[in-house]
Amino acid sequence: MATTSRREVMRALLEAHDRTYADQAGIRLKDTPQPLYRLLVLACLLSARIRADIAVAAAKELAAAGMRDPRGMAEASWQQRVDALGRGGYRRYDERTATQLGDGAKLATERYGGDLRKLRDQAGGDTATIRRLLQEFPGLGPAGADIFLREAQAVWPATAPYLGAKALQGARALDLPTTPDALLRLADGAEPAVLAAALVRVALDKKAPQTVREAARS
Repeated sequence: MATTSRREVMRALLEAHDRTYADQAGIRLKDTPQPLYRLLVLACLLSARIRADIAVAAAKELAAAGMRDPRGMAEASWQQRVDALGRGGYRRYDERTATQLGDGAKLATERYGGDLRKLRDQAGGDTATIRRLLQEFPGLGPAGADIFLREAQAVWPATAPYLGAKALQGARALDLPTTPDALLRLADGAEPAVLAAALVRVALDKKAPQTVREAARS
């Protein structure tokens, strides 16, 4: 694929998918404790084998029920967490996830005082170490840590550009470059977090690559 054609594909991609998952979940991401914790919860929900829109809906329901910070999550009963997840349609993994969220809230409080910036500082700002520490939260494996970092780079610029394996899978599906620097050059100044989310959406939707290519040709 020629460079010009790749640029057209990139433009079509970003026009079709111009929101991060945090934005979709109603999280006004800032480098402050509550939005970072809500992003952690969203990453946990998204990392399960469940549709992304269901995970986003469940994150909204948890927040609406007052579980916006580790204290609110820990003070909610297990059943209240299950019920909120169920209202979001997150039923297949609701009981296990309710337990994981409660345990994760306890970890966030006891180890980091409810402030994930302390996790970042403990890691010395090193992205690989941040990724490793994130995986100590129950239910947050390598994929979940990637989700968190892809979104958090919007407010943790030292971690940018961060794409992760799933975003690069989306790039390959569109025959785009598979290095962050090359992708960002094609993206003409797009925020790395937005680019990463767009590529992930393509990776998750089998029809998306063809749809994006058709839009690029029109």
